[in-house]
Amino acid sequence: MFLSLDGTSIVQLINFGIFYLILNAVFLRPVGRAIRARREHIDEVKSGYERDRRQIANLHEEADAKRAAARREAQERVAAARAQTEKDTAAENARNAERAAAIADEARATAETERAQARKREPELAAELARTLLGRVLGEAAK
Repeated sequence: MFLSLDGTSIVQLINFGIFYLILNAVFLRPVGRAIRARREHIDEVKSGYERDRRQIANLHEEADAKRAAARREAQERVAAARAQTEKDTAAENARNAERAAAIADEARATAETERAQARKREPELAAELARTLLGRVLGEAAK
């Protein structure tokens, strides 16, 4: 009795079939499409995220390489400028040493000339000094 097929069972079966068709048309298919679309969107976002992450990593590597190249170039420029400065300083020091030597030679020559002139006048100056001293001695003795 419990499992007997009668007219109500067939009507219930037909009702279930109609309900399933309506449920499928109104709810299951649209929800299934929405779930698929959402899943596709999520997959697309994930792949976009991964692509962007790789691109960011590549850009970081490029930026690091550019910074390293700029740092090397700056160090090379500083080294070249330092070498040029040292070269210029050495040249200036050499010029200054030559000028100092020339001035010292000129001063020695001037001193030698003055000494030679003084030696030439030495007998005359000695005689004048002797006269002055003799004059003072004799002048004081006469007082």
